[in-house]
Amino acid sequence: MLAWTVYISFIGVLVLMLLPAGRARLARIVALLAALIGLGIALAAIFQREPDAGIETITQRAWIPGLGINYFLAVDGISLTLAVLTGVAAVVGILFSWNVEHRVKEFFAFYLALIGGVYGVFLSFDLFLLFVFYELAIIPKYFLIAIWGSTNKEYGAMKLALYSFVGSAMVLIGIVAAYVVSGAKTMNLVELAQYSFPASFQHWAFPLVFVGFAILAGLWPFHTWAPTGHVAAPTAASMLLAGVVMKLGAYGALRVAMTLFPEGLAEWRYAIGLLAVIGIVYGATVALIQKDFKFVIGYSSVSHMGFVLLGLVTINTIGLSGAVLQMFSHGIIAGLLFGVVGRMVYDRTHTRDLPLLEGLGLGRALPFAAGTFAVAGFASMGLPGFSGFAAEFQVLLGAWQAFPTFAVLAGFGILVGIAYTLRVLQKAFFNEAVPSPEAQAHPLPPISVPERLGAVILLGATLIIGIYPNLLLDLIGPSFSSHLFDRLLREGRPF
Repeated sequence: MLAWTVYISFIGVLVLMLLPAGRARLARIVALLAALIGLGIALAAIFQREPDAGIETITQRAWIPGLGINYFLAVDGISLTLAVLTGVAAVVGILFSWNVEHRVKEFFAFYLALIGGVYGVFLSFDLFLLFVFYELAIIPKYFLIAIWGSTNKEYGAMKLALYSFVGSAMVLIGIVAAYVVSGAKTMNLVELAQYSFPASFQHWAFPLVFVGFAILAGLWPFHTWAPTGHVAAPTAASMLLAGVVMKLGAYGALRVAMTLFPEGLAEWRYAIGLLAVIGIVYGATVALIQKDFKFVIGYSSVSHMGFVLLGLVTINTIGLSGAVLQMFSHGIIAGLLFGVVGRMVYDRTHTRDLPLLEGLGLGRALPFAAGTFAVAGFASMGLPGFSGFAAEFQVLLGAWQAFPTFAVLAGFGILVGIAYTLRVLQKAFFNEAVPSPEAQAHPLPPISVPERLGAVILLGATLIIGIYPNLLLDLIGPSFSSHLFDRLLREGRPF
């Protein structure tokens, strides 16, 4: 059934494009139904999955037999966790976009096309198929930002697209090279992962493919597209960029680069770990001095994605599991933060400038937004009881085993994260400012029911996983015991 997460998304695109113009409400309902069905299928798959099931084939059909390319969809605990994240992000993004009035059916068509591509990446176990879905997920991002965005939207959309396509070109070169060098005449990821590529080949192929994917994950210093893209994007696109699109890069780095080229990883893991730690500290420090509310959240995403990349290169089960859990946690928390900033605050005040917001008394004018952002901020800081704590704690434990110095520096990044979160909370919501008489005479529109529902879903997700992280860790952990990761865990460490 999981394959239908992909199919339903693209069926929704077709239905939306066939709708007559002016049926905005119907377009919203179609998009929401498609997203809800996808989420329902992903959740049902969790309850149906057997413990320690390993990699389960969903469908496998010959596609281009002459090149050994198959339409091969499969799932393990990692894929399933990220599929659930995609479903949640899709539903909530539509709820936060209920107010879109400009070219509504086209907006949701691009939106569902992006969601379908993301599902496809997480379920593809054929490298060529994975690359096709990866590109399908990139194209709608450009149009969502360029048409419905704000604040240098053309620049933000173009920068994001250029960075994405440069990374894609690097990945494609590495995939084709692996296909040729293996001589196996197959793009099957499971089969290629068993092939021992020459060490000299891995030493250049690994950084090429890893960095190609990690550009989309916000790896420093290739991160600059992320804050710009987040700020330019409409609310739902910001939520998807932070929630699931950045996870495509981290997922590809793990699923492709690390499993195919473990000896190359052993050669480069300290360098990548260093870049990850720089990203953690740099992103948090730059967020601390921003005056644009959305830039604060954009740079915080770079910082939190650094924990994902750091966890990946620990090459121990606790660090790897923490990295995947952090993908889920950051997707939920960052999506909520962008939802509050973009929809609840900016769409009502028409400003993201913190000095201006400081004088609006938003804590009194928008109490639901203030409370939601406060809870989401605590979750982002890694407060116990939220998913961020469980994820980052595991990453730090894994990093301490692999490279203790990096773990200490990452811990410093958490302290800076606490500082910028408290700063922005005080400036935007919890200050002593009293709204001006003009502002009191024209109160801000109240938070709508769809916004409240979306916020509650995301708050519930981070609380549930924070209180009982084993709901996902019991899926994620056994995945690293499958034969797909044998060589990674054996050869990926230089000791």
